[in-house]
Amino acid sequence: FVCDGLVVLEAVVDSSRAEFSRGFYPIRNDDFQKYQQAQATFLNFRRQFAMKWKIYLSGEIHTDWRERIIAGVQDAQLPIEFYAPVTDHSTSDDCGVTILGDEEKPFWKDQKGAGINAIRTRSLIGMADVVVVRFGDKYRQWNTAFEAGYAVALGKPIITIHDPSLIHALKEVDGAALAVAEQPEQVIEILAYIVSK
Repeated sequence: FVCDGLVVLEAVVDSSRAEFSRGFYPIRNDDFQKYQQAQATFLNFRRQFAMKWKIYLSGEIHTDWRERIIAGVQDAQLPIEFYAPVTDHSTSDDCGVTILGDEEKPFWKDQKGAGINAIRTRSLIGMADVVVVRFGDKYRQWNTAFEAGYAVALGKPIITIHDPSLIHALKEVDGAALAVAEQPEQVIEILAYIVSK
């Protein structure tokens, strides 16, 4: 902002350690190069300490779609944090009996595991800004469909990803989605667009 013919800009000192002090740098209005350098420093500070979007990655665990999205977002240096369910199948299935004790009947084993997993998934979906839902073509993902419906019920925007061969089967889920993608790279582009300033 301009005050008495000077541009006064708040800048970051030692932001590499995330420890900064506040200083005021008076720059004459006609000294555009210094002004632009100071402005770039200030904008860099805002990027580093600005709000980070929380994205929940729901869906199949048999391909590298999560890793591709995370890598693309990191390469683009977008202000995004990712969350996901437990993606190790046996760990997820067995968490209930591992923590709370064995069960003779499979139904009660699954009930224990589903309950503990739901503590994680419901909490993370609840705090997400956007939920990305990936349906694979190899298995029926009932959990994924449930998480998509839960997110929509909470008013969360969802983005679906799936092969065109699943369009008919997922028409209701896609109808609730705000974007329907076929590839993780399309999701990266959507995220880059919505978080841009």
